[in-house]
Amino acid sequence: MQRVTNCVLVKEEEVLLLQKPRRGWWVAPGGKMEAGETIKESAVREYREETGLQVEAAELKAVCSMVIVENDQITSEWMMFTFVASNYQGQQLEQSPEGKLQWTEKSTIKDLPMAAGDQYVIDHALNGEGVLYATFHYTPDFKLLSYRLDPNNESK
Repeated sequence: MQRVTNCVLVKEEEVLLLQKPRRGWWVAPGGKMEAGETIKESAVREYREETGLQVEAAELKAVCSMVIVENDQITSEWMMFTFVASNYQGQQLEQSPEGKLQWTEKSTIKDLPMAAGDQYVIDHALNGEGVLYATFHYTPDFKLLSYRLDPNNESK
């Protein structure tokens, strides 16, 4: 199982997001954990590598299983740990090696193309209390098949 981390950086009413070139989807910057890292170390390192910014006082907001299902078989699974931060240092990269960086109004995030599960996770990171625990099942093309959210015990 692959482990990935990301971080939602908030500056007043904006969030720094990354548009990935493959699908054109927007994501919170992050990536794969390296051996021996804590989840927080990974989130801070990945954020710095992708944005040039050093996040500080990052707070864990979501722990999610992402499951890819094809022909009723699980073909891939990973755990995603999402943090939120509002303090940072450094100079933002003009160009990220991973895609286009853009400060985005919080109120417009729901209209951006992104994986359906990311909408739930980013919304919780910005507006929710405590840590969200979730599982998202996708097709290989990332069409959301089903999900479970806890602490709300919401399922679909």
